[in-house]
Amino acid sequence: MDEKTGMQAKSRVNPTTPAQPATRGRPGRRARREFEYRRHGTAVLYAGLNVHDGQVTAWVTDSTRASNFIAFLTDLVAATPAGLELHCIVDNLSAHGTEKVTEFLDQPAHHHVFLHRTPTHASWLNQVELFFSILQRRLIRYGEFDSVDDLATKVIAFINDYNKRARPFRWTYDGRPLQAA
Repeated sequence: MDEKTGMQAKSRVNPTTPAQPATRGRPGRRARREFEYRRHGTAVLYAGLNVHDGQVTAWVTDSTRASNFIAFLTDLVAATPAGLELHCIVDNLSAHGTEKVTEFLDQPAHHHVFLHRTPTHASWLNQVELFFSILQRRLIRYGEFDSVDDLATKVIAFINDYNKRARPFRWTYDGRPLQAA
């Protein structure tokens, strides 16, 4: 699990002109995007990736406060089938190690929840970062959002659609030192 911070809800000052296909020997035209945009605020996405099936559980909020992290953990606990342990690989965000989080994990109802922290500067170990890259390339990079709520709605819709075809990521690194290209 991880958080994607600073997702900006931006809309173009002038509307994007859609691409036009080639016709009768004439070349087509690429989509044209105006460089000026309006900012409507930012959002934070908490996401948990189930490494066994590739499904993503997500929650959009306004910040990375410990209370928001606990709310997301509560959603994950509710989505976890009874009798299973929930192992979450997290980075070293300060919100992950607060007293409130410790109190949450110490409750008898949450003794099956375990947080495993990655070493400092090793957040690339979180497979959910691969999903964030997909989200960034397919939705956020060229997306236009009229408000933070519009951004949140489109992100959740993207994740719901993604989950219909989700598959686990295949790691191919075999432990040998990487070779230069």
